[in-house]
Amino acid sequence: MHVFGLIGNPVGHSLSPPMHEAAYRELDMDAKYVTFEPDPDAVEAAIEGAAALGIDGLNVTIPFKQDALGVVEPDELAARIGAVNTIDFSTSPPRGYNTDAAGVSRAFAHHDVSLSGTDAVVVGAGGAARAVAVTLADACNRVHVANRTVEKAESLAADVRADAPATVTAGGLDSLDGCVSTADVLVNATSVGMEEDVTPVPADLLHGDLAVLDAVYTPVETRLLRDAAAAGATTVDGAWMLLFQGVVAFERWTGRDAPVEAMNAALRAQL
Repeated sequence: MHVFGLIGNPVGHSLSPPMHEAAYRELDMDAKYVTFEPDPDAVEAAIEGAAALGIDGLNVTIPFKQDALGVVEPDELAARIGAVNTIDFSTSPPRGYNTDAAGVSRAFAHHDVSLSGTDAVVVGAGGAARAVAVTLADACNRVHVANRTVEKAESLAADVRADAPATVTAGGLDSLDGCVSTADVLVNATSVGMEEDVTPVPADLLHGDLAVLDAVYTPVETRLLRDAAAAGATTVDGAWMLLFQGVVAFERWTGRDAPVEAMNAALRAQL
């Protein structure tokens, strides 16, 4: 039997197990997806223990994504993002990857949104925003990072700008007034809209030529996405990003095409 899993703390809320288990059933694989919740200071021992036990692959979630970077050998993209969310134990030493980036690009592609040559806006400057900004800066023409704390936005923009072909700028949330109206792509990479029915982007800035991805997936339909749909924009809910980061991890571990429809159905059933 192949064993894959997830380490994080906490992990009880994770939607990864039903999504991956659905893939194993669909492909009639002898495999299991399990969760591990090591102490916050034991991530290195947990990863080394997983390797010693013969576990095939691990997903990594909060608060261990940055810590894992120093335990395994990251690929170039994971190193640029500064976080590992997928570990492959089939190599020695184990390799670390970040599939959040592919989750963003494949979510847009699934909705027939091309990122090539576009102008994009990222709201937020935390861990999720870093993966989003790197992804967009590799494909888009211009990327603007807007965050409540301007210094964090500027720091993220400087990091992304160093290794990407796009023009990357930054500003506070007030900078949204001058850039959303001309943008092609907008991503909310904050948690705004998760606990309350609020949006990080004023509705009057949204327009019909915009593609909007909200990384929040609970609720699936956020205030931002409702406002975007009302403006005629293309909307992409956060569950698509969650789905495709899992799809890419599955494909890396197994070398097989993921059963996307089965994984998506299992994910949305849980949501």
